Amino acid sequence: MALELKMPALSPTMEEGTLAKWLVKEGDTVSSGDILAEIETDKATMEFEAVDEGTVLKILVAEGTDGVKVGTPIAMIGEEGETASAPAAVPAAKAEPKPEPEVAKAADPAPPAKGGGETPPAPAAPAKASDGDRIKASPLARRLAEAQGIDLSTLSGSGPNGRIVRADLGSAAGGKAAGGAAAAPQAAASAPALTPQVAAVDPGDIPHEVVKLSNMRKTIARRLSESKQQIPHIYLTVDINLDRLLKLRGELNDGLKNRGVKLSVNDMLIKALALSLIEVPECNVSFGGDQLIKYSRADISVAVSIPNGLITPIVAGANDKTLSKISTEMGELAGRAKEGKLAPHEYQGGTASLSNMGMFGIKQFEAVINPPQAMIMAIGAGEKRPFVVNDSLQIASIMSATGSFDHRAIDGADGARLMKAFRELCESPMGLVA
Repeated sequence: MALELKMPALSPTMEEGTLAKWLVKEGDTVSSGDILAEIETDKATMEFEAVDEGTVLKILVAEGTDGVKVGTPIAMIGEEGETASAPAAVPAAKAEPKPEPEVAKAADPAPPAKGGGETPPAPAAPAKASDGDRIKASPLARRLAEAQGIDLSTLSGSGPNGRIVRADLGSAAGGKAAGGAAAAPQAAASAPALTPQVAAVDPGDIPHEVVKLSNMRKTIARRLSESKQQIPHIYLTVDINLDRLLKLRGELNDGLKNRGVKLSVNDMLIKALALSLIEVPECNVSFGGDQLIKYSRADISVAVSIPNGLITPIVAGANDKTLSKISTEMGELAGRAKEGKLAPHEYQGGTASLSNMGMFGIKQFEAVINPPQAMIMAIGAGEKRPFVVNDSLQIASIMSATGSFDHRAIDGADGARLMKAFRELCESPMGLVA
């Protein structure tokens, strides 16, 4: 009997995506675990794997189709020679976006209710086979679950007949990253999101080309517009003498060169921000409308520029990791981010962000908060400047750092304490390795 392959939910909050590319064609034989298509979400291009053996009988959604809703049949698979009965209607056009809550839920595995009073369908019960209590899951999902210590019996499957596939592990793996405890919910505020009305641009006779926005670029535009419209930002800037940090970095790299590790200044700043958040826990929070969520661990989202926009892979528990571990992990995350191969739990969440534009020679800037986080640290270039050291005017390597704080959640005095702690750790960097 022919089975429908449906658009999968590749992240906990995904509602639709772009079927970027088919890697099979009608008539191809596939096995469980084979990659069938590439699907573009709002954050990455991810692979869609087969969960059953069979022949691709019919492709229902052409590659390049935008706005394909999760659960929409996209192909039929069955036995060779079998006739596929396609569903009556398959949406192929981009759907109009619906208003979303003011604060996005990054850690909630269920999508939030949308405007118009609609209620999302109740999640299916964990998948069970008809022949007893054997859990239905693809071989790849079983291997990944075993490696990550995830109990498949606690999951609901989005594959054919409720089978658990790799995408279903995303939210569960995110929960494991918090040391086995589920991530704290980031509650939606009661006010509806503001959707900016952008006038159509008429380029006139100016030579031009029209470039279609990717799902990622659309999401960046929407989320950052909402952040600036809805979050009262307060900005605090400090100048930091980097001479001792640069000297320590050189000494550490001399000792690490045989281990294939090379620390960057950014690696050390990630650790400094993480320790500062633990020292000033009033800044390691999220605003949730009528509640404040306080985190006991510092998960640092690090802005990485990729061809389609910006993504923020997370160094979880950076406050407890060594500099060499942060360096290795950040290198791996950045590499996979640029390839579009991050798993959802690797870029969704985080308790604060760090954005470094120093490598572009930017002296100082004010970054936009990434909700539901309540702060982001913007790092400028380290440069030789006249600076007072021990009551005398000298030349030193000075870096400007600017913290953007959600004033609903973080008082200015607490933000100032965080900036002071961050500066002191950078200027007395042995605290980063103690």
